Amino acid sequence: MSLLTNVMDHSLDDGYAEAAARKQTDGSGGMPRTLRAKLGLAAGLVLAALVVTVGAAQARVAAPVVAKEREELVDRIEGETSAADELEKSVDELRDDVDARRREALEKSGDGDRSDLVGILSGAVEVHGPGVKLVVNDAKDVATGADGQPRGTSGFSDTGRVRDRDMQRVVNGLWESGAEAISVNGQRLTALSAIRAAGDAILVDNRPLVPPYTVLAVGDGERLSRGFQDSADGLYLHALEESYGIRTAISVADDLKLPAAPSVIVRTAQPITEKGTS
Repeated sequence: MSLLTNVMDHSLDDGYAEAAARKQTDGSGGMPRTLRAKLGLAAGLVLAALVVTVGAAQARVAAPVVAKEREELVDRIEGETSAADELEKSVDELRDDVDARRREALEKSGDGDRSDLVGILSGAVEVHGPGVKLVVNDAKDVATGADGQPRGTSGFSDTGRVRDRDMQRVVNGLWESGAEAISVNGQRLTALSAIRAAGDAILVDNRPLVPPYTVLAVGDGERLSRGFQDSADGLYLHALEESYGIRTAISVADDLKLPAAPSVIVRTAQPITEKGTS
């Protein structure tokens, strides 16, 4: 108990107490006592205050400039967006005009029925009719598949996302099952269409799409749905759903409307003209 009592009565070690008393006697502790030391301390405080004041003034001066630049950038983006919208509207109007002129010319030549067929099969005109609606989406947990394991592919490990090769198989399976016209997220597919990847994004004719991917296919609805689900590509899609958590939903629709392709330009192929026999 004597040790505990001593600790409580003398909380400060004797050595520390002696050093503090010696500094107080020598005048080396506390605030500076000489005029020179006091002037140095005051100069340091003034310099620190000056630095803080200058920094605050510069920030206050730069703030309006930054705000103005941001406002100009926002205005520029809005202007460019409006210009792009106007151009897109002009393209749609010109496309409608070209379609009308082409139809008029073919009607005058007496080949209107064939023109309609060619337009439908090429994707150059809008179409509607019965078919199927297929929605394909990434897994809920895109980090892993349904079994908790990453999905492996050639060259990299998938994370439960739908890939371009998956959409290629979906589209090819629908064509093989009897689809007469197909669109993906509103993008009409043609004989010149390409489905590619850019990172995790899927591109259809160089236009990026975001999930969920809605595939519309015009055809005999019941037959098309049954044929696709029983095909190799339909079974492939079902395997993705079972093994990796890819979400799919297919339904039969009485009437689907598919837009025309943005542009159908043939640069090389030429039609074969039949020569009359003598």
